[in-house]
Amino acid sequence: MTSTVLVLHTGGTIGMVDTPDGAAPVAGALGPYLDWIVESSRGELPPISFLELDRPIDSANATPEDWCTIARILHERRDDHSGFVVLHGTDTMAYTSSALSFLLPSFGKPVVVTGSQIPIARIRSDGRQNLIGALQVAARPDVPEVTLLFGEVLLRGNRAMKIDASGLDAFDSPRFPPLARIGIDIEVNDALVRPRAGEPTLTAGQLGDVAAMRLFPGFSASTLANLCRPPLQGLVLEAYGAGNGPSDDRDFLAAVEAATARGVVVVIVTQCVRGSVQPGAYATGSALIRAGAVPGYDMTSEAALTKLAVLLGRGLDTETVTQMMQLDLAGELTA
Repeated sequence: MTSTVLVLHTGGTIGMVDTPDGAAPVAGALGPYLDWIVESSRGELPPISFLELDRPIDSANATPEDWCTIARILHERRDDHSGFVVLHGTDTMAYTSSALSFLLPSFGKPVVVTGSQIPIARIRSDGRQNLIGALQVAARPDVPEVTLLFGEVLLRGNRAMKIDASGLDAFDSPRFPPLARIGIDIEVNDALVRPRAGEPTLTAGQLGDVAAMRLFPGFSASTLANLCRPPLQGLVLEAYGAGNGPSDDRDFLAAVEAATARGVVVVIVTQCVRGSVQPGAYATGSALIRAGAVPGYDMTSEAALTKLAVLLGRGLDTETVTQMMQLDLAGELTA
């Protein structure tokens, strides 16, 4: 192992340049800026190795296959570097950081996902500061898990969510405290960092066929029934409040029951920014549980979706997946 940090550029705003159709990621455009930033730091930043996907993408085009590609690259190079920085677009950054935490269990080294709201080639870019913070965290041994760094916070990767489409503090973790504050110093909350447990493995194979749906007043049971047809294996249902749904709508509950009877794993999370699903707190929530849905507690939608896809992709039976969705595997939920 060397003391270098691997910087993997997958695309996103940080490496975009202006094109006739608007800003877009272009291969080869980001590397010179990274080299200049590291060289001009006069040793304050670690030496880096730079790797770029063959075709950097806007993260709006990211797919589960891209999550697996990133995970494979990190796993294959795990022993070659002290830490890793993944440069990624902000639109689906929380999905990727969540997925990596499940695809790379017990990785045992820092993996910092970051990006920017303004391309690094522009004078007011937030990309430089985010990159510098990510490199410094990746070079330290005290946060050996998948994280997301943006602005002044370092968040657990599977607890992060994008909260602002244009602000420079675009990410937050409302249901779990930041792992570190990025100020004059990097102040790590050691009590929150997960210790490495077990040998590093890679679970990046074929992922399960999953979807997410948000409840709203007047929600059509037929829409749910159509979505839950094969080949769907898992559904994240974003319910009201503490995990509630329309218990008076018998067709809706029948659709949930029919889906779970066919082996579709239905996981309930809350639409609220803060708080948790509380099984049994309300009759409207209990009706969903009786229909076969399982509580996702305080998991974000992004964490629940990616966790469900990874577990189902492992070929586990429905009962096992149902049980594991309610367990804390990578710090994604509060036991």
